[in-house]
Amino acid sequence: MAVEVVATNRRARHEYHIIDTVEAGIVLRGPEVKSVRAHRVSLAEAYAAVEEGEVWLHNMHIARYRAVGHAPQDPTRRRKLLLHKRQIRRLEREVRQKGVTLIPLRMYFSPGGYAKVELGLCRGKREYDKRESMKRRDEERRAQRAIADHQRGR
Repeated sequence: MAVEVVATNRRARHEYHIIDTVEAGIVLRGPEVKSVRAHRVSLAEAYAAVEEGEVWLHNMHIARYRAVGHAPQDPTRRRKLLLHKRQIRRLEREVRQKGVTLIPLRMYFSPGGYAKVELGLCRGKREYDKRESMKRRDEERRAQRAIADHQRGR
């Protein structure tokens, strides 16, 4: 059984150098799980922070589930991430360094049906780094296109 990717943070790969990645479970409420299964999630503005020995995910937007009328739902509430103490201590040490942050890269359901978040230990890119990576991506795309054209006999 394959992993079902629910949301990806494409902007994170453009804005940050990804140093390391960590898989974390996430604590969700019932209606939130339904919205996540419907792919109604946005990781664009989300970030994670270590607070008092726990890791919390802030600003991740999970759309309200329409079928639940009476229960108030805050779409951007902070959500707890589930990690081992050893992992939390390591992340806390890394985040203390200047310019290093925890950014969610993607959200998915594991084969066991549990919601997971892939966190990236990231350092922000400078403007020239972004231009460089865009240039490299364009060159790779052009090369792939040239190879495909050559194989088709054009």
